[in-house]
Amino acid sequence: MLGGAGVLLGVAAAPAQAAEVSYATECIPPAAAGLDPVQGTTKVEVTAPATAKVGDEVEVVWKFVQAASKNPDLIDLPANSVQPSGTLKAAGAQSGDIAMQGPRENPAIAKGGAMVLSDMKGKLKLTTPGEVTLTPDAYAINVMSTDTKCSPKETVKSAATINVTAGDGGSPPASPDPTEGTSPPPTSGEPSPSESESGSAGGGGGSDTGGSGGGGGQTDFTGKEVAIPYACKTPIGDKNATSPVQINAKKDGGSYDLTVQFKGSVMDSPADIPADSVKPSMEVVLGGADKGKVHVEGPTNSEAIKSGDPMEIPDLTGTYKPGADGKSTLSPGVLTVKALGTTTTCTPTKSAVSLTLDTAAQEGGAAGGSAGGAGVSGSGAGGSGGGLADTGADDGGMLKALGLVAGTAVLLGGAVFTFMPRRHASRKAP
Repeated sequence: MLGGAGVLLGVAAAPAQAAEVSYATECIPPAAAGLDPVQGTTKVEVTAPATAKVGDEVEVVWKFVQAASKNPDLIDLPANSVQPSGTLKAAGAQSGDIAMQGPRENPAIAKGGAMVLSDMKGKLKLTTPGEVTLTPDAYAINVMSTDTKCSPKETVKSAATINVTAGDGGSPPASPDPTEGTSPPPTSGEPSPSESESGSAGGGGGSDTGGSGGGGGQTDFTGKEVAIPYACKTPIGDKNATSPVQINAKKDGGSYDLTVQFKGSVMDSPADIPADSVKPSMEVVLGGADKGKVHVEGPTNSEAIKSGDPMEIPDLTGTYKPGADGKSTLSPGVLTVKALGTTTTCTPTKSAVSLTLDTAAQEGGAAGGSAGGAGVSGSGAGGSGGGLADTGADDGGMLKALGLVAGTAVLLGGAVFTFMPRRHASRKAP
């Protein structure tokens, strides 16, 4: 038994040590945020074995005692939506970069609350006897597919030292790889939907009548898919994006049940999204014989959406009561998304007709200006139909599901939590 214990003691590294360092930090928000760099202070505690021997692969832990700033008073961050990654510098007997990464684990963080970042871990294979120092370097924080990048603005003190012995005989490789055994560099998330470039509208302008119908006893009418360029006003600035939209109608007496669909806009959720936290709506614009707007809206998400699960834009539904006889056109109008306590409003920069109907005026109908037809919310499983026109839209330019339904959270992305709004940029975080 004593012999066995001796073997175990010979293999195990010495107990871990922990030390805290504090350093001035500059954080750069995503380019789409349009915000200035922010100066703050980062406090880090690094844990590593006090002693080890050549050939050991040791684990080091980076703990955030304090992030560069608090969560601004813009949006509540959902649980498990924040993931840190960074670099720890090894120097002394051997040098190299140790890739560090933490899990996407955090409690819900309220507006103005302190940022809580998970512990980052990495591994280092020891190749040379002597003292190896470990110093925190740059790090990035990913929130819902966008990165905020932070780097030291002063010389950082080492946070831990490992005394490496030569071990039991043997010698280190002639040309050691100082980074061998480190974890692979973390990869950033997919580009934020807020960074989608604006595209041109499909289906042309007012001369395009889109899908049409209304006579001969027909009750179901399928609109044409049109690419609508949106200019969006968000809590952190102006954004542009293009989305394919289709308006369908089902005749019900003298009125029409409308269904507005966002085509090809499905993606995986980059974070856990709470139930009943996002709700989209739109004002469909009437033209041709009729005038006014029709309010349509979608349901809030009835269940929480787990990170990595598919996320779809719900159909927007409402009732259109015609106010004029003749050919009336329907075009996508202003889109509003309420998400996590904030509002994003997207206005088309170019109109395009998706559907034309042969209408007959109804008492109290839409003609004359103000919104016609009461908005009706619902799950809206409206039919899609076939024979859609080719609008030329592509995946790279469309306003995707998360940029639309959970748009506010994604548009804010990494800009939300690592720095304060512009008016606080010159102040250090508490």
